[in-house]
Amino acid sequence: MIAFVFPGQGAQYAGMGRELAQSSPEAAEVFARADRTLGFPLSAMCWEGPDELLRQTENTQPAILATSCAVLAVLTARGLAPDATAGLSLGEYTALIAAGVMTMEEALPLVRSRGRFMQEAAAGRRTAMAAILGLTPETVREVCRAASAHGTVEPSNFNSPGQIVIAGDEPAVQDGIARAKAAGAKRAVLLPVSAPFHTSLMRPAADRLKPLLEAVPLREAAIPVVSNVSAQTIRTPGEIRDALTAQVASPVRWDDSVRTMVGLGVRAFIEVGPGSSLSGLIRKTVDGVTILRAEDRATVEEAVSWALPEKRRA
Repeated sequence: MIAFVFPGQGAQYAGMGRELAQSSPEAAEVFARADRTLGFPLSAMCWEGPDELLRQTENTQPAILATSCAVLAVLTARGLAPDATAGLSLGEYTALIAAGVMTMEEALPLVRSRGRFMQEAAAGRRTAMAAILGLTPETVREVCRAASAHGTVEPSNFNSPGQIVIAGDEPAVQDGIARAKAAGAKRAVLLPVSAPFHTSLMRPAADRLKPLLEAVPLREAAIPVVSNVSAQTIRTPGEIRDALTAQVASPVRWDDSVRTMVGLGVRAFIEVGPGSSLSGLIRKTVDGVTILRAEDRATVEEAVSWALPEKRRA
């Protein structure tokens, strides 16, 4: 089985998707549809920046989604489809598009609003996120409990064994960094992120997103989609709405999601979209799987050349 996995916020860069759109009519059409859907030239922002505009969360999220969808369209046109799928945070929306749950046109306004709601949920509050390397989940949870004397601080991303992100009020996060180092962390460093994503501080954003999700006519997933929140498969529209609402203010369980996909029978992962961050996390989480990327013409060709013969043998 082959899984497509889709990146989340942080994967963006000026120039993403441009080369593929120039070489593939399927990719170019996806960007044109995205521009029409949102009513402004998202494609130009993806291809040209500027970086400061692309970094704004309400722009970042639709930009990454559109770029990932462009790559997905090229893979589909070449005859390659996934057997299972998942995405990190924002990437879960592209995974649901790949599973036939929603269209890109339905997802783009959702993720643009999601980005704005998440940014506004922490407005006026000094917040931070930090990466903790080399500690167990139990130790990181204990660090957060102790540091919560200084404000809210919680694990927000379980990315891979020994790589966990914490987030919350800046004083509490700073205390968490100090406590993590004292507990033996290999590294504990602040991240250049503007809001405490995937913590309880995001509940106002989740509450605002919920009615928008309820207004979208979701369909049952055609293939297994592994949820960030539960690290289990979600299939029905009700399960999917609940998961996407909870996801905003809940930790991302990416390492467990990867293990779940392997448990389903996945033996190859293709990271579809900008960057290579998920490939590195998967490599640190499980052994004995094939990991490929599809981002530009060369990596798409490499993925298709490997995967299609593999599917035929299966």
